Amino acid sequence: MENVKIDQELDCRGLTCPLPVINTKQAIDKMSIGQVLKMVATDPGSTRDIQAWSKRTGHDLLESRQEDSLYLFVIRKAK
Repeated sequence: MENVKIDQELDCRGLTCPLPVINTKQAIDKMSIGQVLKMVATDPGSTRDIQAWSKRTGHDLLESRQEDSLYLFVIRKAK
């Protein structure tokens, strides 16, 4: 993901379900199509939740990975 420009970062550390998804939706709603959001969470359930949300909404989940106790997501607004 080194060549992807991150337009906005969202810190959801310390939040539990459903707040990471709700905050991600609110951030994406304010962005323009094609812009990229990086979201960081500590809730292990956010991996499943963000994957399901992006599939349901049609936004592109470019990256989903875990680094130690952090869960990192890179999402491109598709519509």
